Amino acid sequence: MTATTSAPSPIVTARKQLADAVAHLGYDEGLHKYLLTPRRELHVAVPLKRDDGSLEVLGGYRVQHNTDRGPAKGGIRFSEHVDIDEVRALAMWMSWKCAVADIPFGGGKGGVTIDPRNYSPAELERVTRRYTAEIAPIIGPRHDIPAPDMNTGAQNMAWIMDTYSQLQGYSVPGVVTGKPLAVGGSLGRETATSAGVVHVTESVLRDRDETLAGKTVAVQGFGNVGSHAAAIFAAKGARITAVSDRYGALRCDDGLDVTRLFAHMAATGSVVDFEGADAISNEDLLALDVDILAPCAMENVLTAQTAPTVKARIVVEGANGPTTPEADAILQRNGVTVIPDILANAGGVVVSYFEWVQANQTYWWTAAEVAERLEQKMLIAYGGVAEVAKRDGLALRDAALVIAVQRVAEAHRLRGVYP
Repeated sequence: MTATTSAPSPIVTARKQLADAVAHLGYDEGLHKYLLTPRRELHVAVPLKRDDGSLEVLGGYRVQHNTDRGPAKGGIRFSEHVDIDEVRALAMWMSWKCAVADIPFGGGKGGVTIDPRNYSPAELERVTRRYTAEIAPIIGPRHDIPAPDMNTGAQNMAWIMDTYSQLQGYSVPGVVTGKPLAVGGSLGRETATSAGVVHVTESVLRDRDETLAGKTVAVQGFGNVGSHAAAIFAAKGARITAVSDRYGALRCDDGLDVTRLFAHMAATGSVVDFEGADAISNEDLLALDVDILAPCAMENVLTAQTAPTVKARIVVEGANGPTTPEADAILQRNGVTVIPDILANAGGVVVSYFEWVQANQTYWWTAAEVAERLEQKMLIAYGGVAEVAKRDGLALRDAALVIAVQRVAEAHRLRGVYP
């Protein structure tokens, strides 16, 4: 499951989105340049002693895009595709995501250029810890708070927290979010992004006097976000007719049994060869005649080539940057409602914020409290975006960006420039 090679770099997409929002808001070029430019970038070498005794040197990055509204916040991904421009784009999107959800963080992102499939668990621990040591001077609960992203998870966050805490000489649970519960994680964090995806999808349907019951859903990317979104969609009465992962895609028009699919994934590591479903290509999945298409894998999935084939009425972006600007224009012309990533998948950073608050207070909330507050935040965020979209005649993505960019710019205006 790969992005189309002709699709633009994520940084090109992110910069165009910002330029469109700046033009709508009437900001001058100086402010545009300020909003465009990362506050801080760190490139690090990550030496790794392999299990066989050989030495390998990997590349790592951490970008803090904007911190006017609070400390930087954003995930760390392990992928062979990680480069500085991808991290810059993701950090910028995190600035807008935090702002549109109205939480007091700025945007950050990090990553290591590595294919985790080629490394043992012990090697991945050493990579995580050394990368943490290299970026330690610029992270911290009041400076920059990492979280899980592609190919990282709760265990990586525990290693980061422990490494940072060892360097400080005391335990610092607030340095990362997405940790295991035993070391200061939050209930509801694992499924938060997926729950947010479903909340905003329900909001769009509610505006049309519709519900999820009986709706058909195709989920592109059956990782942490896509798999839990599929489960929540199904629990609310939707029919999951297709899913995919990096190894292949499958389809069952009668609806996939998501519980059995989870078990199949746990046993085989892939959705491929799931009993009772037909194998299809990833391009076939994107073109299925469904009510809702949820791209939950990676950037640049919906492009000028694939967007014309989309038959879904609603595209909800569980992934960051899955739709190129050219695809956006095509989908809009074809009457497809796109719920943008900076709104649709903001549930993860909302509950990350909750976890950060809990860790700093050393007082943890119940699962019901987390779920209630997440839903409230997502509904308020969607309501604001929908209002601006209606008022200004904008698509939801443009409205979300206008709100986010305006909030960051206002924080900058009020704080001023030092000295």
